This record gives sequence, C-alpha cells and structure tokens, in this order.
Amino acid sequence: MCVEPRSVALTLDAAAGADPVLTSSTPVPGAPPFAMFGGDARHTGRRGGPAPLRPPKELWKVAVGAVVAGSPTIGPDGTIYVAAHDGALHAIEAVGKPKWKFATGDRSWSTPAVAEDGTIYLGSDDDHLYAVKSDGTLKWKLRLGMCDPKGFGPESSRCDVDGGPTIGADGTIYVGGDGIHAVWPDGTLRWKLATAEHVASTPAIGDDGTVYAGSQDDALYAVAPDGTKKWEVRTGGDVDSSPAIGRDGTIYVGSDDNALYAITPAGVVAWKTLTGQPIRGGPALGADGTIYVGSFDGGLYAIAPNGRVRWKLAAADKIAATPGIATNGTILFGAEDEHLYAVAPDGTLLWLLPMGGDVDTTPAIARDGTIYVAGDAGHLQAFR
Repeated sequence: MCVEPRSVALTLDAAAGADPVLTSSTPVPGAPPFAMFGGDARHTGRRGGPAPLRPPKELWKVAVGAVVAGSPTIGPDGTIYVAAHDGALHAIEAVGKPKWKFATGDRSWSTPAVAEDGTIYLGSDDDHLYAVKSDGTLKWKLRLGMCDPKGFGPESSRCDVDGGPTIGADGTIYVGGDGIHAVWPDGTLRWKLATAEHVASTPAIGDDGTVYAGSQDDALYAVAPDGTKKWEVRTGGDVDSSPAIGRDGTIYVGSDDNALYAITPAGVVAWKTLTGQPIRGGPALGADGTIYVGSFDGGLYAIAPNGRVRWKLAAADKIAATPGIATNGTILFGAEDEHLYAVAPDGTLLWLLPMGGDVDTTPAIARDGTIYVAGDAGHLQAFR
C-alpha cells in the first residue's frame, strides 16, 4: 500500500513488488466538481433536469465512431462530453455540432468527470488518467500502475484506468486501475491503495472524505482521506458495481454474487438482497431513500432502505447500466435489449425508446430536460 507521505517521496507499489511510485502530500488546490458519474461524489444518480412523461422526440444524432461504454457528461457551458472505444474523448455542442476530439492511447470505458473550471478528467486502457482543457488540449496525463499496456490477459488489463474518475470537494481526482488512486489536480499522485485485482468500480466519496470502491478481488474497500485502508467487506464475487452512499452514510453496492449489499460506515453488512444474476451497474438513490438497481437477470429493482423489494420491472435483456433519476423522480435506464426505459417511482413503465444497440450507460439530462444518451450504436443522441 502506498500512503500519503509528509512531503514528496518515492514509495513502493505493493501490488507490483518494487516499482517506484511518486506521491505528494503537498495540497494542490483544484476546481470543485461540476459533473461526473452518478451525478455527484456520492453517486446518488441524480440528473440535472426533468424527464418527460411521454416518449420524447429525437433532436439530433452525432456519430462518434465506436461503442460508448461510459456515460455522457454535461460541462458547465453545456458541452456534452463522451468517451468511446475509438480511443477518443468527443466534445459536442448542445445543438449537436462536434466541437473537438481528443485522442488517448487506447479505448476508454470512462465516464468523463468535469470540474467547475472546465477541466475534463477521463481514464483510458493505455493505463493513463488524462486531464483535458475545455478547448480540447492536454493539460496533463499520469500513468497509473506498471502493467504492460500492449499485453493481453488479466495482468495487462489490471492497470486499465476505467474505474472513474470522481472529483472530490477539494479537486482531488479518485480513480480505479490496479488499485484505488487519489491524484492531485496538477497530475501528481496523492496516494494509492493497492488491491489484489483490478478496480473497475468508480470510487464514491462520503461526507467525511472516506473513499469507497469495489475490486475484482471480491471486496468493497473503504479508504481514509490519507490513503490508509479502514476496512474491506468480502462478497461472493467481483465487485465491479460502483457504490452509492445514502444520506445516513450507508453504502450500497452490487456484486457478481447476484446481491445488492447495504454496508454501514463501520464496515458491517446491514443486509443483502438477492437478484437472479450479477449486479454490475451502480445503484441510484431516490429522494425517499429507495434504491434502484439493475441486474443481469433483466430486472430493475426498487428496494426499500430495509432491503425489501418494493417492485421489479422486467426489461427484455441484461441491465448493466446504472439508473439515473430525473428531477421529477422519473427513473431512466438502458438495457442490452437496445432500449432506453423511463419508469415512474411506483414502477409504472412510462415509455421506452429503441436505440439501435445495447445501452450500458446512464443518460445525462440538462436543466431544460434534454436527454443525452449513447451506447453500442456509436452515436450520441439528444431527445426532448
């Protein structure tokens, strides 16, 4: 484990044996967060605007040239950012006009995170975290881990930077890879907690600064603000789901053991609720405390804070996406039946739209109610 030292020092990466890792505890002020995966650092799933109660109409469609596995993000000026498997970050104006394209060294699964100053952060399978200026030029990039990015198999892919990023209140960027990383806004590694397997889960941040992320070593980790491990909770399968944090600090996370877990801030399992298949997407939290989560069994589950299933709505195929909650309470989610769904808080299906490909991403919603969605069809689409 690499923990935050007193100044700047070379430490050793516990997962790689003896690879030097430069870390710095010197605070570097950064712009506060504006938009990211899950809507905020706690991953509540809240979207920025309302969703229509009837099927919306398509406003425009822009091709990005490849599968989109990370969700679109709306920046402070209304620009929509989406990363794709063509190895690029695409910036598209709200009127549907491509603005610029920034190339990384490999495909990206990342949901771009945007700070108030317009800086966009995203990860790539080339093992780097990127900071990109709002004009599409590189601000900095940081290699995380010491894997061979051109190799194949688990030992190569474990350093892929696809678990995040999440921006903290002080501008620190938290991201997965071959562990859980905290990076200062100037691109300096703040600390790293090494894990036995890959971290594809997007880290969530509690009100006290604790960082939570799942790992493919079957555990959810809680990390103190200084990078030291507080606890880990073992599940019966990979934890690729990104955790969400409730108002009372309870952490909700899914696992490949088919269960959604509720875990207290002390690391105690309060309850777990079984679904029919693995839960890979993150949960979203309604204003009344209801937890919404999709499962590979094709069901969207609404679960009460005590773990009881309130209702289940069936899609025609797997749900790998994290639901999003509009400001009017409507739940939006994509499925691998190539549709986008809108559901009322009582479980009533309001509408669904054909998307021409699997939708494993969460739609973004602007304040005016415009919905932006992308998926395997390789397009960013706008509806209202």
